[in-house]
Amino acid sequence: MKRYLVLLLVLFPIKVFSIDVSAKSAIMMDMDSKRIIYSKNINEQRSVASISKIMTAVLAIESGKLDDYVLIGDEVNKSYGSSIYIKKGEKIKLRDLVYGLMLRSGNDASLVIANYIDKNNFVKKMNAKANEIGMINTIFNNPNGLDEENGNYSTAYDMAILTSYAMKLEEYRNIVRTKEYSIKTNLNTYKWLNKNKLLFTYDNTTGGKTGYTDKAKRTLVTTASKNNINLVVVTLVDSNDFIDHKKLFEYGFSNFYNINILKKGYLPIHDSLYYNKYKLYIDYDYNYLLTNNDKVYINYELSTKPTLGKTGIAKVYLNNKLLYYEDIYAENIKDRKSIWSKLKIW
Repeated sequence: MKRYLVLLLVLFPIKVFSIDVSAKSAIMMDMDSKRIIYSKNINEQRSVASISKIMTAVLAIESGKLDDYVLIGDEVNKSYGSSIYIKKGEKIKLRDLVYGLMLRSGNDASLVIANYIDKNNFVKKMNAKANEIGMINTIFNNPNGLDEENGNYSTAYDMAILTSYAMKLEEYRNIVRTKEYSIKTNLNTYKWLNKNKLLFTYDNTTGGKTGYTDKAKRTLVTTASKNNINLVVVTLVDSNDFIDHKKLFEYGFSNFYNINILKKGYLPIHDSLYYNKYKLYIDYDYNYLLTNNDKVYINYELSTKPTLGKTGIAKVYLNNKLLYYEDIYAENIKDRKSIWSKLKIW
């Protein structure tokens, strides 16, 4: 294999400062690259309270039934704690129930959603989805996070993974960034204000979910975006959660930069052996969050006998550790028509 080394230097003013939060467990993660920017006991399993409802919302959205009208039944009578106060006999869209679930943390909404989607297997679906997306230290026992039936247990890391997944869903993003929501049913009119205070106090906020039980204490998930950087913060057992989240976001946006390391298209490799007959290219862009102290190397490893199709690998190293790799392909130069050739054919 031939190797061509490229060093990518990130040169920005140094703004590094130390930071800490009062939470027992906390994480700040880039939702796109999954780079962990801040961590504190991120794999320590704890009761997570109502931030469990993020999974309930995901399953409701992915059910494809958001426009269905749901008839509220006896299941609503089993609800206690935070509520949107829906009544038996009321007809309400599943989408509206998810708004009530996420904005007001309605435990009654969670029971109705679970009953409508899969009465007997909803919790199994929650755990199956957790396993599918890589939440390896999470156990769900109910759709709301109340500490009954042993409650729901997860980690700051797992909840960041769940939120990163959820934020890929357009419907979820629309719901969690909503500050105020109003609906009218056959029995009542509702107006819900989002419990996520950061939506009203921090301009970069894009969503989140609050949580509290006597056992879990205060739990909070929030997301924020700025300068093409999309961050998620999770804190567990944190009495200063909203202050801590804003502080972590400011740290992240001040010290990290979203850098395009690999650019889709033709590669800047100059070698007579390859450029004599072939043009080399990759199919995807690759971006990663970097600080002014990071050193990124790109190794282009190419076959000594280039052929059409796959002919090498582009490897990205961050601080001497392999971060990412991408297949390199070759095409015949004579197969690439000039703009004049294309105009002539046209």
